[in-house]
Amino acid sequence: MTFKSPGLNSALSTVFGISRQRLALICLGTIGFLMIGIPRIKERIASSAEVPSEQAERVLPVETLTVTPVSSYLVSRTYTGEIASLRASELGFERSGQLVEVLVVEGEVVDTGAPLARLDIRNLKTQRQQLLAEKARANAQLMELQTGARSEDIAAAAAAVRDLEEQLRLQQVQRTRRDSLYTQGAISREELDEFSFGEGALQARLDQSRSQLEELQNGTRPEQIMAQQALVQQLDASIADLDVTISKSTLQAPFAGVISAKQVDEGTVVGAGQSVIRLLENAIPEARIGMPVSAIDQLNIGDEKTVYLGERPYSATVSSILPEVDAQTRTQTVVLALESAAASQANTGQTVRVNLQASIPTDGMWLPTEALTQGIRGLWTCYVLVPDENSDGGYYTVQSQSVEVVYQDSDRILVRGTLQPNDMVVASGPHRLVPGQLVTPVQP
Repeated sequence: MTFKSPGLNSALSTVFGISRQRLALICLGTIGFLMIGIPRIKERIASSAEVPSEQAERVLPVETLTVTPVSSYLVSRTYTGEIASLRASELGFERSGQLVEVLVVEGEVVDTGAPLARLDIRNLKTQRQQLLAEKARANAQLMELQTGARSEDIAAAAAAVRDLEEQLRLQQVQRTRRDSLYTQGAISREELDEFSFGEGALQARLDQSRSQLEELQNGTRPEQIMAQQALVQQLDASIADLDVTISKSTLQAPFAGVISAKQVDEGTVVGAGQSVIRLLENAIPEARIGMPVSAIDQLNIGDEKTVYLGERPYSATVSSILPEVDAQTRTQTVVLALESAAASQANTGQTVRVNLQASIPTDGMWLPTEALTQGIRGLWTCYVLVPDENSDGGYYTVQSQSVEVVYQDSDRILVRGTLQPNDMVVASGPHRLVPGQLVTPVQP
């Protein structure tokens, strides 16, 4: 290309040091560039005007939550124990005998002291009648001793004494006469000795009669009365012992309960101690559960708790806390009285569970499990929303924050780390995000 002005062409050739042909080519290229570039610039300007709408299409909606710090959390812990042994007795008689009557049936509820069965006691009744007769005779003798001799007996004894006295005086007079006759030689020495010995015999009989009269007049000796009283007491003791045996011939319930089984039937001769009836205690069952001292400190007598027999829950009341600490397990035993509805379901030795909540002091923040994704070195990652400075539409970008898991409770996790109070955290779907991604919060 050449310009119409020859002077201009010469000047350009002189300035750039190029030929006219080369200059023409340069001019043609410049004109072509202008013709092609101007439309593209217009296109770029037009495309730059569409950037906000495309940016809006790339913004990801996310569910968010605002974290709040906590200073502790509750831990639910399960403690296991067993149903305490309810009383179960195999009841029998203390003596042998024929069973004549069973007064209860299986499944019957009885109270304490209720009669259950009886033995034959006809021979015991006969023995008792015999002892009563002996006692009556002993009492009569005791009354005689306590009353003393009758006046008639005393008068008869006194008359016997007087009679002997008269006989002795007669014997003495006759002996005096025999002494004179012996001196005169009228009688022999043998006849004199006979009268002498007769006088001595009468004197002995008189002394005996006087002693008997004095005994009757003085009354019965205290030792005789005491001996007879002891005999009466011995008979009383024998009768009382027999009454105990008779009473034990009726089998009674030692505690309130339910008849579990009848072992023998009427007419059977049972031995001492042989089981006749099995009795189960009809009482509210108790659970004994060992717990550490830290858990015991949270319990008080009368607290209502829920215990589990298998999978069925029952209400229970803390009735006592045993003071001793098990040397091996370092636990104390808590006794819980179960509700009456559990009586039919609870068996001795059955496993029972109770759940207690303990407060653990620690700082952290609760997040849903869906808000975390696996990080590095055992840590976890969550995303925090930060306002985007380059957008005018109120958009946010996400920044990753490393956190440490402290405790997991069902579908939420207590964490601590670089999170700050009131941070807005992505509540779910962190696997869809990358740091710096534009998002917009939505209500969950």
